[in-house]
Amino acid sequence: MPVFSSRFRPAISFIIAAAAFAPAVQAAPAVDAAQLAAGEKAFAQCKACHSIAKGARDGVGPNLYGVYGSKAGAHSATFKYSAAMKASGETWNDAMLNSFLLAPMKAMPGTKMTYAGVKDDAKRAALIYYLKVKSAE
Repeated sequence: MPVFSSRFRPAISFIIAAAAFAPAVQAAPAVDAAQLAAGEKAFAQCKACHSIAKGARDGVGPNLYGVYGSKAGAHSATFKYSAAMKASGETWNDAMLNSFLLAPMKAMPGTKMTYAGVKDDAKRAALIYYLKVKSAE
């Protein structure tokens, strides 16, 4: 006796053929442990105002969990962002984070973040990487 009746054979053949042409599922990119550790170290100074733990409350600044890829001024539902941040229309991506973390008040005039910025390029890149990885967890 056949495993599948003849009435199901066309559907099964179609599924097998479709699977052969389906795009391969890509694995998540590997995490660069050294860059992540450098970013965590760089984030230590940010902890005075920010958290990056899922579900943690806002501090002086908003909780940054999941910030990468979100809209500026809209990430945290409970933080009171500046009008400049809310009106910016920016998305927190590599370029925007780089600009903002270099010189927050220059990148977004009117921001409440009075921090002078991360001047070291490598440290800033590691910090952005850390925010990106942590945002995806």
